[in-house]
Amino acid sequence: MQKYIKQLKDIGELIMFKHSIFSLPFIFVSMIVYSSILNHTMWFGWRLLFLGLLAAVSARNFAMSFNRWADRDIDKLNPRTASRPSVDGRVAEKNLKIFMLLNALLFVFVAYLINSLAFWLSFPILIILGGYSIFKRFSEVAHLVLGLSLGLAPIAGAVAIGGDIPLWSVMLCIGVSYWVAGFDLLYSLQDMEYDRANNLYSIPSRYGKDATMFISKLFHAQTILFWLFFVYLAGLGFWAYMGVAVSAIILYKEHKIVAKDFSKIDRAFFTLNGYLGIIFFIFIWIDRI
Repeated sequence: MQKYIKQLKDIGELIMFKHSIFSLPFIFVSMIVYSSILNHTMWFGWRLLFLGLLAAVSARNFAMSFNRWADRDIDKLNPRTASRPSVDGRVAEKNLKIFMLLNALLFVFVAYLINSLAFWLSFPILIILGGYSIFKRFSEVAHLVLGLSLGLAPIAGAVAIGGDIPLWSVMLCIGVSYWVAGFDLLYSLQDMEYDRANNLYSIPSRYGKDATMFISKLFHAQTILFWLFFVYLAGLGFWAYMGVAVSAIILYKEHKIVAKDFSKIDRAFFTLNGYLGIIFFIFIWIDRI
């Protein structure tokens, strides 16, 4: 029994489950907004709450396990990632593949239970979720592919509630995609020299620190712009605009931290971005009350 408990702990470390905080607030932002538009109430029911959580978690589990499996050859040579369970032998390749397959099947099954559009979209979504690990081997676009992987969350939320894809959910998706791509650029600065030495296609390794910082700022400016489009097109009010404004302040703070001290990238990446998603959700929730 202890053996299986330890294996689950190692898998939890492998997929960094706590980082689900990045995507979960935005799937629920989309769900409460669309429910309030269609049903004049934010509450969409326990069934969709449970299925939404299950879909988000299984999708992320698949994406992370696929990434760790595909990147084993890269991770074992990088001092920052050499101690990952997928590299040091704590999680066997066979177990990693089983975990990956089970989560892919669970995601498709949950999508089927939600509605037909969710089911048919589940297949291309899985392809996109696995795309980041492939793209970074030949294109700097990998940062945007990673962004889109999380950016799909609000579209998924809208599909779950209304069975369609309203324009405001696309704006929210694009904003989230730029947000994630922007902070992934900052995080990638840690591996700039390693990526350069191993011919990996990250923007930091190809264009250097200054260009990366500029592009990240540009991406985050786009984030705020598209979130403003989202608020306007969804017909939201004052508190939603305040949520966008507070998000802009947090992103500004993030760039100040990284520009001042690279050793604090983890703080900017995990702490501030984790807060941002939750704070954004709270402001949208207040606006819908």
